[in-house]
Amino acid sequence: MRTDTIAAIATAVSDSGIGIIRVSGDGAIENIDKIYRSKSEKKRLTDVRSHTIHYGFIYDGEELIDEVMVLVMKAPNTYTKEDTVEIDCHGGILVMRKILETVIKNGCRLAEAGEFTKRAFLNGRIDLSKAEAIMDLIHSKNEFALKASVQQLKGSVSDKVKSLRGDILYEIAFIESALDDPEHISLDGYCEKLEQMALSVKKDLGKLIDTADNGKLLKDGIHTVIVGKPNVGKSSLLNLIVGEEKAIVTSVAGTTRDALEEYVKLNGIGLNIIDTAGIRDTKDEVERIGVERARTYANNADLIIYVVDASRKLDENDREIVKLISDKKVIVLLNKTDLDQVVSDSELMTLVSEINHLRIIKTSTKENIGIDEFENVIKEMFFGGSIVVNDEIYITSERHKEALLEAYESMDLVLKSLADDMPEDFYSIDLMSAYAALGRIIGEEVGEDVVNEIFSKFCMGK
Repeated sequence: MRTDTIAAIATAVSDSGIGIIRVSGDGAIENIDKIYRSKSEKKRLTDVRSHTIHYGFIYDGEELIDEVMVLVMKAPNTYTKEDTVEIDCHGGILVMRKILETVIKNGCRLAEAGEFTKRAFLNGRIDLSKAEAIMDLIHSKNEFALKASVQQLKGSVSDKVKSLRGDILYEIAFIESALDDPEHISLDGYCEKLEQMALSVKKDLGKLIDTADNGKLLKDGIHTVIVGKPNVGKSSLLNLIVGEEKAIVTSVAGTTRDALEEYVKLNGIGLNIIDTAGIRDTKDEVERIGVERARTYANNADLIIYVVDASRKLDENDREIVKLISDKKVIVLLNKTDLDQVVSDSELMTLVSEINHLRIIKTSTKENIGIDEFENVIKEMFFGGSIVVNDEIYITSERHKEALLEAYESMDLVLKSLADDMPEDFYSIDLMSAYAALGRIIGEEVGEDVVNEIFSKFCMGK
């Protein structure tokens, strides 16, 4: 496949020790030959062996730009399966941009976001699930997200998907062959065999789908919202978890008027924590807007931290908060337990009895009491008490989940057709639907618009 030649800065555009300009395409080596001069001898990059490094200089005409190392990699044994050159230069912003401008001036064009990886996909070096894993790897926020991305990059998802598609394709081919040549291929007793295959595939799909919610949380972090009445210790809790004074804390109720968002890691679990305005009836216009925003954030949360002041009586505001969060996973922190406790345990239990997923912890943000238990409870609520990412397959992409759900439904239809004793061509139609849905995960059944959308989210130079 003939392509034009693309170039981009592959490292962060900031002052650093080293910068890399990556070039890929049919004219990569020839174009860099125009601007590269060897230090010790007249050497053409087109004549050197593949996967070798060369010391010299980059020139724009007769103007010396920088002293560099040039790595030459010839197709097809490269990331893109095209001729590729990487120029290792000094990491100043100006010098990297000057070299890139010179490269473009001599026959290359600026790469689009993610275009190197897109070419690797289009040239068959990686499938679409592995391409997405590369971006997940770059954006990993915690150890578990990193491990899950590495497993997917190694082929955990694509290998499983290809295996399931192979099983489905075998049955499609058998049915079609039997329908085309009934004299030589009999379908007697085949329904029982197909039913066992469909049940097995459906079971495997179900297991993958079940990992999707946790997989998304591992990758993106748990969307956590702190709610409660004013001055119960919400901002103090945020500061304690973050480890620094991010939120203003005063004895004046209503100090927090707007949401404050921070990303933290607790025992490797990522939390996107939002501290919100205290929820109460108020005539203050600014505070009222903050309260409405708190309600909106709570509606979209994966986890609610409901902070209750143990030294103050429960009131109508508490009852309104419980109505707002009753369908969420909730950790109730009975805070300020270092003070005289006014709220009894039985009174609190009565208040929160309508919440389905609930844990209560007694805390004191002032004395740092209960925070360790809080971290362990999060693991129990979302990951069954432990998180292990070794050889397990985690689905971390919403796109993958949707495809798996579609395949699962198609296999359900196969089983229904078998139960209803439908003609064999009905089985084939639904098997093909499942096969196509799984193909979208690895990129064999996707349109150009989907591919472009996926790679547009990549960073430049990758």
